Amino acid sequence: MAIIAVLLSVAIPIYSRSITRSKESVLKNNLFTLRTVIDEYTYDKQKAPQTLQDLVSDGYLRTVPVDPMTGSADSWKIIQEDATNTVNQTQPGIFDVRSGSDKISLEGTPYSDW
Repeated sequence: MAIIAVLLSVAIPIYSRSITRSKESVLKNNLFTLRTVIDEYTYDKQKAPQTLQDLVSDGYLRTVPVDPMTGSADSWKIIQEDATNTVNQTQPGIFDVRSGSDKISLEGTPYSDW
């Protein structure tokens, strides 16, 4: 019984860390995809998207990806572009996307800063 308890006390933290690492990998991939698609949309349409749903409705994405840290596709933190630096100054739109999570990564940085 003691051997099983020792093995579990070693295995559970390793398993938990590997789950967190996989979520971080998915987050990095989703952020890269969203940022690339926002740039493509902006170049093609000569204006930035107003919402993430614009990317779906215009065929740039099938669905808005889920933020793996929050488990929701609606929790993304949207960064609006500065009106003076926009392609179309009458309609500033989405410039960047970040995670809506308030948790800290294994690296020690907040997910919302990625």
